[in-house]
Amino acid sequence: MVTLSNIVKRYRRGTQDVEVLHELNLEIPDGQMLALMGPSGSGKSTLLNLIGGLDRPTAGSITVGGERIDQFSSSQLTQWRARHVGFIFQFYNLMPTLTARQNIELPLLLTSLSKAQRSRHVEAAIELVGLSGLAEHKPTELSGGQQQRVAIARAIIADPTLLLCDEPTGDLDRNSAVEIMNLLQTLNREHGKTIIIVTHDPMAAQYATRQLHVDKGRLVESDARTVA
Repeated sequence: MVTLSNIVKRYRRGTQDVEVLHELNLEIPDGQMLALMGPSGSGKSTLLNLIGGLDRPTAGSITVGGERIDQFSSSQLTQWRARHVGFIFQFYNLMPTLTARQNIELPLLLTSLSKAQRSRHVEAAIELVGLSGLAEHKPTELSGGQQQRVAIARAIIADPTLLLCDEPTGDLDRNSAVEIMNLLQTLNREHGKTIIIVTHDPMAAQYATRQLHVDKGRLVESDARTVA
């Protein structure tokens, strides 16, 4: 599914080049649920952004589903992300003036689907994430866990190849965090989604089938303990 070969990423800070990722190599098989852990500044979010086509490597190659995304133009990357990547963030990034249903539907407005087709997709996503009865609520009328469920439904509505999650439980209480991780695990196990999670939370990482620690721009394999 994902292959990163000899990835180097540098940023310019003032007069200096700072190397964040150092000749990093990684293969992520189709259907894996991978947790990336590490301290702030270790490079894990940079790695996630490279896989999702939000950033480009300074050197090296990134292949996702057989496509060299590091060679895409900006417009090609935008189109590729819309087709293949669902993003889930710590702070949900929902439109506050829209209902849950309208937030979930947003990615489909860029497709050629009819209104009736979009409605069927939205209803299926709402049921899958357990939001039935809350679809007409606006974000301020929902708990943090419910808002994250809206964000997950929005991320999966177009049936993406990859789900990329940046601290998906970071703003949630423990019970809500467990519910969200159970939902992501269901998407992985029962729906075959390839999921990559950046997290500081050891509890969240235990839901993954594989754990990697990012340490000063390099990867260290961990023994994953999957939660049943």
